[in-house]
Amino acid sequence: MLKNWMIFFVMAFLSADLAQDMTPSALKAMGAPNDPLVEVAWNRYYDHAGIGDICRRLAKAHPDLVKLGSIGTSVQGRDLYLLTVTNFKNSAADRKPAMYIDGNIHSNEIQGSEVALYTAWYVAESYGHVKWITELLDAKTFYIVPTINPDARDHYMHSGNTPHSPRSGMLPRDDDGDGRVDEDPPDDLDGDGHIVRMRRANAHGRWKADPHDPRLLIEADADEKGAYDFLDWEGLDNDGDGLVNEDGPGYYDPNRNWGWMWQPDHVQHGSDQYPFSIPENRAVADFVMAHPNICGAQSYHNAGGMILRGPGVEEDQSCSAADQLVYENIGTVGEQMLPGYKYMVLWKDLYSVYGGELDWFYGARGIYTFSNELWTSFDYFRAQGEAKGWFGRQQDVYRFDELLLFGEGIVPWHRFDHPQFGAIEIGGIKKSWTRTAPSFLLEDMCHRNMAFTLFHAHHLPQVSIDSVTTTALGEGLSQIDAIIVNSRMIPTRSDHEITDKFTRPDWVLLRDAEVIAGFIVQDPLMNHTIEQKRRPERINLDAIPAMMTVQVRWIVAGKARGTIVFDSRKGGVVTRTVP
Repeated sequence: MLKNWMIFFVMAFLSADLAQDMTPSALKAMGAPNDPLVEVAWNRYYDHAGIGDICRRLAKAHPDLVKLGSIGTSVQGRDLYLLTVTNFKNSAADRKPAMYIDGNIHSNEIQGSEVALYTAWYVAESYGHVKWITELLDAKTFYIVPTINPDARDHYMHSGNTPHSPRSGMLPRDDDGDGRVDEDPPDDLDGDGHIVRMRRANAHGRWKADPHDPRLLIEADADEKGAYDFLDWEGLDNDGDGLVNEDGPGYYDPNRNWGWMWQPDHVQHGSDQYPFSIPENRAVADFVMAHPNICGAQSYHNAGGMILRGPGVEEDQSCSAADQLVYENIGTVGEQMLPGYKYMVLWKDLYSVYGGELDWFYGARGIYTFSNELWTSFDYFRAQGEAKGWFGRQQDVYRFDELLLFGEGIVPWHRFDHPQFGAIEIGGIKKSWTRTAPSFLLEDMCHRNMAFTLFHAHHLPQVSIDSVTTTALGEGLSQIDAIIVNSRMIPTRSDHEITDKFTRPDWVLLRDAEVIAGFIVQDPLMNHTIEQKRRPERINLDAIPAMMTVQVRWIVAGKARGTIVFDSRKGGVVTRTVP
């Protein structure tokens, strides 16, 4: 009994102490929840356990808005967490137009998970406080999978890695063809937790220390002697084949393994054995196939400040002019919302990708999909003009570290006796820098990219039965006309779906009436119609176009009556009673 009382007083003391640490806000800052039920620090990165903790807290705090599930498990048995976010009280989640969001398909491109999580947190905490967000969750569903590569995400965070490793997942692969797998990864030679670069003094080398910042190596001029050889990333020749770091975890590329325009490894490096040979990718595809209400998608990568859309290869001609216009209407607004980012077509403006995720979403499912390359060198000093490269000029990286990170992002050069190379020096950029936003810019990046994705989600189809009119025709017949409206920039079916016929048409049904004939009214002013002779009570429509209307008509026996139901896989379900 005494022990229980002691525990009670200790817990009460800790709670009071914690409450003192949480200073209440005096003035609400615009654009952020002021008093969230779930406190999350958005100036740091979370491993799989941290992601799971945030997901569970959100689902517990907002049971009517957030449901936690899993779309499957990773190679090493970790859950691929799924947050379904919508107003569950007003209608079923799978009958609303839906936005799918994921991040971290490449394991070193971690911040996509934080953007995805931030999205779930922000909309749940803003529901009921911000009218625009409330209306969005009333009408739309979000399926959010923060990481689709959790095994290698944890490896990247907890093991020695460069900013660029591992990009793969954790399926064992023999990268160097020696019959062994993953036997020669990078090595943390000095045990400081960072895999950085190696250099060796050489009076005839072609590299020298930058006179403005001796931590940085630059190439000597053509007529100038250098002082160093620039070696590989920190590591050893573990398997004795004369190469360093050539067989780490993986290697395959999870973003080259999707079943649209897939090519084998000798054409597209990293594609792996066959489409969807990677279990995490298969789990995503199975989930999407089981949720035909998904009509928009967003994946988050890094880096370079890009708003990418397909096609990934020039020979893919599936994206029609009508679908291109939808992409351009959304992507160009994204450039306003994301300073330093550019709206780009993958194959034309960047490089070719066979078997990419965003191409499968659009090519195989007709889903308008963007892939944002998070973090841009524009954010170093936000100077006018173009950003310099994906990660910026090295001089800008080091100067930013000096002025704003106070040297935290760079390991200074220091001596190490290498068993193969002899006396060398180790130093350079840490893995948590250049690809990923620094802490004070992370929340800004999360919010702006979330806002772009919410803009996309807002413009998923929003259909209503705008008006219903009835006319007595005499001789025991009546006419019923209904106008179906889509008040958003995305049609209920993409032009690609309609052309290739891989999803069913939209339906407009008249129930509880004896239907004699059904028509699509092509020109109401001239009364031009197309009769649907088979099953006239259920009129098939290609789509409700963006920001447009479609008129349908039925001839029924007796008095005009019944219930009109618009039923679209991607446009949702809407009903209206005939007056």
